[in-house]
Amino acid sequence: MTQERTGVAAFKGSPITLIGPELKAGDPAPAFTVSKNLLEESTLSDYAGKIKLISVVPSLDTGVCDAQTRRFNSEAAGLGDNVVILTISMDLPFAQARWCGAADIDRVITLSDHKNASFGEAYGVLIKEFRLDMRSIFVIDKDDKLAYVEYLAEMSEHPDYDAAIAAVKALL
Repeated sequence: MTQERTGVAAFKGSPITLIGPELKAGDPAPAFTVSKNLLEESTLSDYAGKIKLISVVPSLDTGVCDAQTRRFNSEAAGLGDNVVILTISMDLPFAQARWCGAADIDRVITLSDHKNASFGEAYGVLIKEFRLDMRSIFVIDKDDKLAYVEYLAEMSEHPDYDAAIAAVKALL
């Protein structure tokens, strides 16, 4: 049975339902399968041994999601080769590729959860009403343990960029 959490998040003030568990720092990072492109899949184990900052956005084609992805792309340069930044959304892979090209995104890896919402359900961010993933941030250490978790209460707000980057730097 899939867990539903109501009243913990909103879209422009209206409550939304999140599907999946509420994870906390210290929990093991759940496995997931997302799309790199239409033919290739990606999993958590593809980034084994790396510190992972996972930036979850509802859609790259919105203002806050655009700004969030650009911010982490610029932060990536100062974090070194031991860190990978993944942006996960429900956008189709070719839409992600188009957006990254237009936005000159070259350090963040975009991954799509559109096929079966594996990431959204495993990390408790799948929005039942919209079939989008709720804005959130997860920092996972090189041993695949959650070091930092931020679930936003309002879909249209920005995450705490400084806290997420500080969590990554604390693991270096």
